[in-house]
Amino acid sequence: MPYNQLGRVIHDADAHIMEPPTWLRDHADPALRDRLAPLDLAGGNELKQTGSVDEQLADLDAAFARLTATHRSDAYRAVEEQEIMLRKNYAATGAFLPEDRPRAVDLLGFESQLMFNTFHNRRLRDWEHSGDLDLAYGAARAHNRGMVEFCSVDARLLPTCFVPLADFDRAAQMAEECVDMGAAALLISSSCPPGHSPSHRSLDRVWATAQDADLPVVFHVGGTGDLIDPAYFQNGLPIPPDFHGGEENFRSVDYMAIPFPPMQTLATMVFDGVFDRFPRLRVGVVEQGAIWVPSWMRQMESAFEAFVKHEERVRDLQLRPSEYVRRSMKFTPYPTEDVGWIIEQAGPETVLFNSDYPHVEGGRRPIERFERSLGDAPESVRQAFYCDNFLDLMGAGARHLATV
Repeated sequence: MPYNQLGRVIHDADAHIMEPPTWLRDHADPALRDRLAPLDLAGGNELKQTGSVDEQLADLDAAFARLTATHRSDAYRAVEEQEIMLRKNYAATGAFLPEDRPRAVDLLGFESQLMFNTFHNRRLRDWEHSGDLDLAYGAARAHNRGMVEFCSVDARLLPTCFVPLADFDRAAQMAEECVDMGAAALLISSSCPPGHSPSHRSLDRVWATAQDADLPVVFHVGGTGDLIDPAYFQNGLPIPPDFHGGEENFRSVDYMAIPFPPMQTLATMVFDGVFDRFPRLRVGVVEQGAIWVPSWMRQMESAFEAFVKHEERVRDLQLRPSEYVRRSMKFTPYPTEDVGWIIEQAGPETVLFNSDYPHVEGGRRPIERFERSLGDAPESVRQAFYCDNFLDLMGAGARHLATV
């Protein structure tokens, strides 16, 4: 019996692979591999990293061979159905073994999953800002190969492929490359690129590629650098433990700043006319919450009123700011947020169901929590939240699902 017992089609707008430590370097061009250190998972019970690089890699290979054997054991699989939402991170079915992920999707009862990395968003962003374009775009290419390869086992797994915006020409080329290799969505950092605005006219080729391919651009938490000044944590108290499962880990204090980068980036793109130049461009904001969206929409409306008489770019907008949001943007609420209230304030077309599988942050019962906050919302609202909004966002990236 699958986890989804609602009797409806559900698309999952936020799901992850758990990358093995050498995943990125394994998919990199040979000349780049030595520059991509393995993930530092030394805190894990099975992993150690001592001795030479070759010895460290051998230790990591041995540790994941043991973990793989556990996943393939009769004892592990005997209780998979009952524990599909209880096992998290590397312990979860299909977390890092691509051949097991279709079974996980079956047990979850989802129609599809939009797939993201777990550990690389911050690294990809930092490399984009490093000034080393060969490293930034080479690492992005390795990431994209790994994502497409993992998702190739099942058409219900929809890969996101990263496009650094640091260099105009390389960004345009990489966007086209991502489309050609089978990306379901183009992933970009939700913070400002180095040295120029995300609304810069020379990035129009990226948006044109996404629009022409009928694929969305997506943001994901973790790709922004530090959310707040680290001094906020110097409070004379012990630092509390964080969630476990991703490079985007956060605590209560920096949790408050998660919306700031997408708020600023999207507002800049609205006011600088990106969504007028590309009216079919769609953006998904994933794992950055949605409780902030109604007040942000009103803040943009206030900015519009304040500057429409003084800024030509604002006068030239074809729609009100909130109309661009409802037409072109979708957001994934956290299960702790009141999705019913968000829908009342921002519109039923703005939000997407998501599980964050297999991360701890997603919890064990996201459907039940969302259902409670939806309350007595009509069937049309639920259909939009669980299914239709996802298909509207994904466009050609999910069109094949009608025949799966």
